[in-house]
Amino acid sequence: MDRERYQSVFAEKPGAVAAPTAGLHFTPEMMDRIRKKGVKTVPITLHIGLGTFRQVMVEDLHRHHMDSEYFEISEESAQTINNVKDAGKRVVAAGASVVRALESSIISGTDVNPKKTWTDKFIFPPQDLKVVNVFLTNLHQPKSTLLILASAFVDRQFLLKSYKHAVNENYRFLSYGDAMLIL
Repeated sequence: MDRERYQSVFAEKPGAVAAPTAGLHFTPEMMDRIRKKGVKTVPITLHIGLGTFRQVMVEDLHRHHMDSEYFEISEESAQTINNVKDAGKRVVAAGASVVRALESSIISGTDVNPKKTWTDKFIFPPQDLKVVNVFLTNLHQPKSTLLILASAFVDRQFLLKSYKHAVNENYRFLSYGDAMLIL
């Protein structure tokens, strides 16, 4: 059953060790509805690695080394994202690896650049994000790079309060779990 269920609607190329799980929340019907509302969707290729599951085991986050993940951003996708940003609209990332890829594509300034490369970028507060300003992500375990990345989007106390609510309401965590949208 995992062969069917553990694939996002965005999957096209083989090569990932794990699915970009925030994408598991989308169905083809949902994507059609989103596009009909005028939302631009932009494909990028993500090859998620096992490091996405590795816990942070250091106190100083600058000393944590991320495992590299491969990504591809086409010229067309980069241009579409930059046009959205230039128009003052929001750039929504579905998943931490999307955030990492987009933020890693910046050479200087704030423009997304087309790239086919690897990133080991570790995003944590108080880093300012230059591309993404809305983040859809699953509920993650403590000490995970994914939860730490989420805390770069929102005040830590607010995030902890949100997680306490999720636990109290029996939300599901991890790959097949519930999601949160950080605006």
